[in-house]
Amino acid sequence: MNSKVIYILFLTLFFYQNSKGQESIKQLYSSPNIILILTDDQGYNDVGVFGAEDISTPNLDQMAKDGAKLTNFYAAQAVCSASRAAILTGSYPNRIGIHNALMPNSKKGLNPKETTLAEMLKNKGYATAIFGKWHLGDAEEFMPTKQGFDEYFGIPYSNDMWPLHPQQGPIFDFGALPLYENEKVIDTLTDQTNLTTLITQHSVDFIERNKDNPFFLYVPHPQPHVPLFVSDKFKGKSNRGLYGDVIMELDWSVGEIIKSVEKNGLTENTIIIFTSDNGPWLAYGNHSGSAYPFREGKGTGWEGGQREPFIIKYPKEIEAGVTIDAPLMAIDIFPSLAEVTNSELPDEVIDGKSAWSLLTGKTNESPQEAYFFYYRVNELFGVRYGKWKLYFPHTYRTMNGQTPGKDGLPGEYKMVDLKQIELYDLESDASEINNVAASNAKVIATIKKLADDMRTRLGDSLMGMEGLENRAPGIKE
Repeated sequence: MNSKVIYILFLTLFFYQNSKGQESIKQLYSSPNIILILTDDQGYNDVGVFGAEDISTPNLDQMAKDGAKLTNFYAAQAVCSASRAAILTGSYPNRIGIHNALMPNSKKGLNPKETTLAEMLKNKGYATAIFGKWHLGDAEEFMPTKQGFDEYFGIPYSNDMWPLHPQQGPIFDFGALPLYENEKVIDTLTDQTNLTTLITQHSVDFIERNKDNPFFLYVPHPQPHVPLFVSDKFKGKSNRGLYGDVIMELDWSVGEIIKSVEKNGLTENTIIIFTSDNGPWLAYGNHSGSAYPFREGKGTGWEGGQREPFIIKYPKEIEAGVTIDAPLMAIDIFPSLAEVTNSELPDEVIDGKSAWSLLTGKTNESPQEAYFFYYRVNELFGVRYGKWKLYFPHTYRTMNGQTPGKDGLPGEYKMVDLKQIELYDLESDASEINNVAASNAKVIATIKKLADDMRTRLGDSLMGMEGLENRAPGIKE
């Protein structure tokens, strides 16, 4: 082979490799990486920028300074499985048949026919991973690797669903808590002390391995759901006992993930979201978080049950240090990320609407006219409409007047009946103290009309309506 031929081959190879490199860079910067960090049972008031004065959260506070803080963000329901289903599908959980918190060995799970956030992004060429708590069905066909995730490390349901639970363990005859690596159980846990650290290490490693291609990293931490566990590096560090120590370690985890993004030069083109699945589990007293100044907590439709801390950072499009007060709900995450990644929405009806214009400052309006607060199987508790929050008569649990739990043991809830419609102006009364229903008949009439319209689509168990568009849940035959 003469030198001229070799030279031509060299140039051909050079330009081919260079064009591939240019193509890779173009793909990277047109397809933002996405990191979604979700904590479990964390209260609105458990982050410095959301009011915590006795827990240090420097990484989350800095993330808010570098991005946007949302003050009116809602989980779709105030309970584990339902909330997570909404995040991953963009639908109210009752639309897709996911209710409450799924138990181990449940025959139900997130229907594989639903399009998950991971599947949507995988179709765009994203590498996808979940490290943490799944809780959308532990039968083989419902597990993360069957729902669009390339990689999985974590536990299949809540960390208290194990034989060591001081009350429920013997009642439900829980088996050992399995730790999964993809589709294989690699350990059974009797101690969760290092689980947050392990989840963080897997997350950082995934970023390192996928720095040259777009990726979706979902980090649903099992903490601070009880039982609380913290590694030695944070034990005794906070001014709010063990619960505060756990939050400090979760903040550290966020910091490690952000450091990895920065180290690999991905900051400008990476969307990082932090939020929680529902409010604090108040029955556990000093082992639960704080929803202050909001009313009630997990398992209720009141503000403390579903209003969550939410921070989003994306330097390429989201202005640093902004506060967004317009209402938003977890169902809107899916379509918002679809818009920014130019992904196709599923053919099935979903309830979420893109809020990307709100997040990027192009509007200050919520993408939805109203948000609907369902609980139990299919009971419409309330509606958020502008500054208003209306509640229909329903029964809910409260710790008000009860003795709180302590050091890992729960107190006992009492059940309370809300016997008539109540209305609150959240702009002037975020704590929902002053019922103004008597003086706002027109507002109530408007909200009731919206509620009746939603009932025709999603139903309401109190009215004996099954819902006209509900899809079949995942059922293991």
